[in-house]
Amino acid sequence: MDQIRSNLFVPFLLFLLFSSVRTEDQSVIQALVTFMDKLAPIQTTTNWGWNISSDPCTSKWVGVTCDGSNITVKKIVLENLNLSGTLDPGSLCKVSNLLVLSLNFNNLTGILSPEISNCNRLTHFYLTGNRFSGNLPDSITNLQNVKRIVISNNDFSGDLPDFSRTTSLLTFLAQNNQLTGQLPGFNYNQLQDFNVANNNFTGPVPDDTGRFDGNSFAGNPGLCGKVLPRSCPVKKKEKESKLRDFFIYSGYAVLGFLVVVLVAIMLLKRKKRGQNEKTDLSPKNSSRSGRSSESRNSKRSEFSLTSVENGGVSTSMVVLSSPVGNGLRFEDLLRAPAELISRGNNGSLYKVKPEGGVSLVVKRIKNWKISKDEFKKRMQKIDEIKHSNVLPVVAYYSSKHEKLLVYEYQQNGSLFRLLHGSQNGQIFDWGSRLSLASSVAAALAFMHRELEADLIAHGNVKSSNILLKDDMEPSVSEYGLMPANHQDPGPSDQDPGPSKTQKRTTTGNFMGDVYGFGVVLLELLTGKPVQDDGLGLVTWVRAVVQEEWTGEVFDKALIVEGANEERMIRLLHVALNCINGSREARPMMGEVATMILALKEEEERSMTSSDP
Repeated sequence: MDQIRSNLFVPFLLFLLFSSVRTEDQSVIQALVTFMDKLAPIQTTTNWGWNISSDPCTSKWVGVTCDGSNITVKKIVLENLNLSGTLDPGSLCKVSNLLVLSLNFNNLTGILSPEISNCNRLTHFYLTGNRFSGNLPDSITNLQNVKRIVISNNDFSGDLPDFSRTTSLLTFLAQNNQLTGQLPGFNYNQLQDFNVANNNFTGPVPDDTGRFDGNSFAGNPGLCGKVLPRSCPVKKKEKESKLRDFFIYSGYAVLGFLVVVLVAIMLLKRKKRGQNEKTDLSPKNSSRSGRSSESRNSKRSEFSLTSVENGGVSTSMVVLSSPVGNGLRFEDLLRAPAELISRGNNGSLYKVKPEGGVSLVVKRIKNWKISKDEFKKRMQKIDEIKHSNVLPVVAYYSSKHEKLLVYEYQQNGSLFRLLHGSQNGQIFDWGSRLSLASSVAAALAFMHRELEADLIAHGNVKSSNILLKDDMEPSVSEYGLMPANHQDPGPSDQDPGPSKTQKRTTTGNFMGDVYGFGVVLLELLTGKPVQDDGLGLVTWVRAVVQEEWTGEVFDKALIVEGANEERMIRLLHVALNCINGSREARPMMGEVATMILALKEEEERSMTSSDP
């Protein structure tokens, strides 16, 4: 009996040992080995793996990443390995949980088989820099989870499949191929990156969102559209329709003009009767008053006051301690021509240069329900707190219906323009971005600390409100002009409980600033502009990080520059903490400033030690 037990125990023990070192099924391992054999690798590294006698997860095959439990293959990244064979999706797609496949920068040839659709969980698919040819199979649109397809710099030809039903797709890069035909449908509103330049496409550009400029479609002589030098020809029916619409709308315009003329004639008659009545009562005073009113109105600029208080137009403006405001009078602003810079939901921004003075910016705020006394106290308190990286208010005006803030004009523009507009030859490298982030964080932390008792936060932290002084140092503008941050989508932590009440009272007004600054950090790291108050950028970054594909987050310019990836990742973690959905979980601005300063000092030490 003992002999029988011993004979049964040995195979059982061998089974346990064998199963403990093998994770993927034996058939999957065989399929992966076949897949690699078709790629025709030139093995140049030890511990290559990719053989039937080892396991892809526990033996750590080159280029293979498994899940956290080392049970199943999640990613296969085989880049710059001089692979010269063909891609065999039939074998590859037996890995049922494969999310990422990257074969960038090899010498792979052949066509892409329709069997690629069998990798139905694939989210990232990269084939850049190979020699694939033939059509892109229609079946690729059946990858319902795919987010990124990058097939640039190959020899693909023929028509593209219709991707309009691929609702998960965020990136499609197919530049530098031989693709032909008309561009098919894409969900352009959803796409974050798109490029089909340097192919042989013809017909109109279907993107009517305006999100992608001519660079995404350049090098296709047969393409036409608004973003390209070649406009699309208007069809005959369209011309006839436009001509018909012209006559219809012209008729409406003439009719409307006649109505306006009739109304104007009636108003003039009524006004004339009223003037005759006034003339009978007091002709001299009426004449003098009319000339005075006309003269006063002719001096108003576009941002001039519209409210009437105490029986007349109030022109009282408070000039604060800024030396720029010396000798500044309200009448000087009214006489100076005003150039509209921007218009938003809460007001407008104008550039003004009074005669003999420096250029100023006037911020006109509407519909802020705050009393004159409260607004005055707020402005005076902010004026008392000085920081070299916070733009001081030169003067202010407050009436019942609107408020005016005067600042010194900064000719170098904003961080938003530097990041997303023309840099005019200015270098904005990793060190400069980190230094700017540290200065802004320190300025906000200082203002928060000094104004904590008054609960005056910035209220609208964003890259367009970070201006650049003559020395390119950042200057935070418009501090305290919003009662609460309207960017912050996080919960308000209702019913916080006794232990959280005090913290919420003293810090709640400042957590929106922390969120806004976190979005600015994401702009610095990704190089991507903010839309929808930053929600789109925040959602995208969170999704990429969750997929453990963090390298895709960073601005390509930083990658090319060779910026330190470890410090970029650490700054990214700071940003993610700032945009935490729970305001209570976010760090205070002082903590953020300390973390970024440590990164900046580490970067500076690194640069010093690397100098020859």
